[in-house]
Amino acid sequence: MVIRISHFIIIVFSMIFTNLNSNDFLILQSTTSTRDSGFYNFLLPEFKKKFNIEVRVVAVGTGQAIKNSENCDADILIAHHKESELKLIDSGFGLYRKEFMYNDYILVGPKSDPTLLTNNISIESALENIHNNELLFISRGDDSGTNKKELSLWNKINFIPNPQTHKWYLSIGQGMGASLNMAVNKNAYLITDRATWISFKNKRNHGILVENEPLLYNFYGVIPINPEKCPNVKYYESEKFVNWLLDEKTKEKINSYKINDQQLFFTKIKN
Repeated sequence: MVIRISHFIIIVFSMIFTNLNSNDFLILQSTTSTRDSGFYNFLLPEFKKKFNIEVRVVAVGTGQAIKNSENCDADILIAHHKESELKLIDSGFGLYRKEFMYNDYILVGPKSDPTLLTNNISIESALENIHNNELLFISRGDDSGTNKKELSLWNKINFIPNPQTHKWYLSIGQGMGASLNMAVNKNAYLITDRATWISFKNKRNHGILVENEPLLYNFYGVIPINPEKCPNVKYYESEKFVNWLLDEKTKEKINSYKINDQQLFFTKIKN
């Protein structure tokens, strides 16, 4: 990629300045699932140990994390909605996107499911059943990556849920933990990422009804913020972080993260 002269000058000055006065921290705007699963508490101390740079995480829904990045309130972004991430790059605020790990989404609901969704049914068929039988469904409704994924899955069955007219569809504008709690308390269905589900303590009589299919894959990307758009961004430290995140030893560390003997995240296999 050709780097414009002005971009190159900004990067050089950024590198010089941050070497002199880095303040020893980076601001990471992030989706909530990586924080709520305990992943950052597990992984980020390794980066600080190696580079003596703290990573301060601001965990919000992907949509809000991207808006915060556009407001220059970030050095780095980690999100899990590729289309939105690429728009950030196209707008000039993101330098590039590197996909570094994945897990998957799952449909959870009451184990005593009245429509018998558990017999290896596809996510599209499961959503058709929920729609046709007007079974209570909880949506995050918060413009997060999970919310965007859920809406794209409804679109696969040519259905656009509307909380105003579809009373069985509750859009609550909350994070994943609050949404899971509401689904459990109301005996309802919802889409969640697997890492948050594994970490969730209040499962009661809920279980996984649909899982392990390509439509439910959940890929995470890391994007350094462009110093041309945000002159105060710590470009040099951000590059260190991205390179460290993609290093083979870090990948091994990511793959080793487990809760109850279940691996939460998987590094992308090289082609």
